[in-house]
Amino acid sequence: MHTDFLRYSCQMVLPGFSEKIQQKLHNAKVLIAGAGGLGCPAAQYLAALGVGTIGIADFDTVSISNLHRQILYTPAEVGLKKVMVASTKLQQQNPLIKIIPLDIKITSENVVNIIKQYDIVIDATDNFDVKYLLNDACVLEDKPLVYGAIYQYEGQVAVWNILNQDGTRSSNYRDIFPDANATQIPDCAEGGVLPTLAGIIGCMQANEVVKYITNTGEILAGKLLILDAKTLQSTIIKIGRMTKTCINNLSLSIAIPGISAEDLKKGLNENMYELVDVRSNEEREIFNIGGKHFPLDEINKKKMFEDAEKPVVFYCATGKRSEEAVRLIKKTNPDANIFSLAGGIKTWIEKDDQG
Repeated sequence: MHTDFLRYSCQMVLPGFSEKIQQKLHNAKVLIAGAGGLGCPAAQYLAALGVGTIGIADFDTVSISNLHRQILYTPAEVGLKKVMVASTKLQQQNPLIKIIPLDIKITSENVVNIIKQYDIVIDATDNFDVKYLLNDACVLEDKPLVYGAIYQYEGQVAVWNILNQDGTRSSNYRDIFPDANATQIPDCAEGGVLPTLAGIIGCMQANEVVKYITNTGEILAGKLLILDAKTLQSTIIKIGRMTKTCINNLSLSIAIPGISAEDLKKGLNENMYELVDVRSNEEREIFNIGGKHFPLDEINKKKMFEDAEKPVVFYCATGKRSEEAVRLIKKTNPDANIFSLAGGIKTWIEKDDQG
């Protein structure tokens, strides 16, 4: 056995798992989109397993509220770029592999070029626009995609777009959720999540990648696994052997102009912006940073804020609902001078703490 493979000796003694199989892992290239609650455990185990090239795409920074489930990071790293911290630690964990940090926001303009370099993609994101972009790009480029999602006590795992023996492709995200506008579920910061569930689902995603690369076991293709963390009961829903959805091109998403908490605070001091809170009445009563209040479901898609004298900045807990408010208005008024507070109140408070 090659000395470089000694670290993998315990997995290489598995039935059917040989040095040849380990070499397949070493030759594989895996992209992990998202370095958060799902991406951290998936990346750690794929690196430990000896996957030869791992790309990690994320443009976010570490925050205190990440630490209970994003286990690659520490309090000392708050404010640092996730991909840089994660890549450094993973490279230290396994110097024999190549870790590629991609400090970039995945968009319709770059997603195809990003995934082209990899054999399989892990969707570890918590953004629905990005989930649809990854799904559509993988379908167009004939790349398998390992889907994962968590919300409160429930987790989901599936593998999309696997090549069938007859040349067709297995089901994809749009076979279950065809309408992107109907798939708006609060993220972890707003809806909550059990941190151990993130670890379980992330490990399941890594496991599906290993099964795909090594051709071991039965891949979750044409199926959706749903796990209840409170009972540890899982349900597998059969979707169908092949996709019924035709995807001919990437659906171009509306660019969402954002503003940082730091820039917004400077602008407010100079009376440059108008604030609009799009959270619920209950959330606003607990804490707010001022401005008008229009819950997201009351936003007038056609006329609201088009005649505002100053640029309007929408805000919510984490930036997801404020982005949706901007998106709704931009659809009918592309020239509206509006922004979303990046990271929401969470980032605003963290900036106060750091200051």
